[in-house]
Amino acid sequence: MRGAAARVLVVVAAALAVGAALAHGQVRAGPIERVTLRSGSYIDFRQVFVREAPAEASVPATLRFPDQPRDRYPAVVVVHTISGFREANEGWLAAELRRSGFATLTYDSFSARGLSQSAVVGSRAGPPLASGVADAFAALRLLAGHPRIAADRIGIVGFSFGGEVAHLTAFETLRAAMGAGPARFAAHVATYPGGTYGARAEAGAYTGAPILMLLGEKDDNLPVAKAEGYLAYAIAAGHPAPIATVVYPGAFHAWTAPTLGTPRFYPEYVASPRKCPFILFGRGAPTVLVDGRAQPLDPDALAACQAAGSGYSMGFDETTRTKSTADTVAFLQRHLR
Repeated sequence: MRGAAARVLVVVAAALAVGAALAHGQVRAGPIERVTLRSGSYIDFRQVFVREAPAEASVPATLRFPDQPRDRYPAVVVVHTISGFREANEGWLAAELRRSGFATLTYDSFSARGLSQSAVVGSRAGPPLASGVADAFAALRLLAGHPRIAADRIGIVGFSFGGEVAHLTAFETLRAAMGAGPARFAAHVATYPGGTYGARAEAGAYTGAPILMLLGEKDDNLPVAKAEGYLAYAIAAGHPAPIATVVYPGAFHAWTAPTLGTPRFYPEYVASPRKCPFILFGRGAPTVLVDGRAQPLDPDALAACQAAGSGYSMGFDETTRTKSTADTVAFLQRHLR
């Protein structure tokens, strides 16, 4: 008993010593840090481009580090779907990324603003993408200033809503408009993105960082043909997008989310852009991509195509999740190491 008691005293003493050292800044923080993103809430992207100040927003976030010790880590911002952050989806990928040596930052843009899943899903205006992009750049700024993160090796991965954010943060117009300063993401992975926005084919449209876009063959929210048409337009215009694509046979939208089960149609997801053209951001007013060309945006036509395309299909596919996770990790290792 005396030996056991002595060991307890040693453990207690060690814990007290670590606590005192932390108080004096002598020991690094542990593998988890609770941080706050200083972001903004935007009504829409018009507010971004006219440089109108957003409402201030504080977004709680979790920064986690791999078990492997090193001075500075490459990091990945993981952005959630339209359902908000889910441990079974975004948390699962973040854990896989940490096992591969990346620090991860996760958060929930919706709950931070008091938005319920049903309110976002049922909104004809669509999810708050401008605010989501603001959160992503706030995450980039926080990580770039963190002493344990390699500022030039920060990537972003997102699913659906988050996949759209991951693509949008590669647009130079948005990076400049949202005050990112010299910082930029070094790699972007857009996993089954929404397919609402693209960059107009012109010089300097993208930041230059590589983008991986992961698409499902049976995704009726962003049909493969629509994505391929966008890439073909940019090539034909002489300004190809820095996007590589992978198409997974038989995969529906949201193939990484195990809570969905077998594929079925979800009519309650009303803000699908599946029957709408890409809205193109660039210098000047937004345009739309119609018949391979950038044309003036007609708000009435846009509202009509959104109404016609309400709802889309989703379904979990464990085999595709395994493959897309491996493709994501390999891409990030190649561009962030």
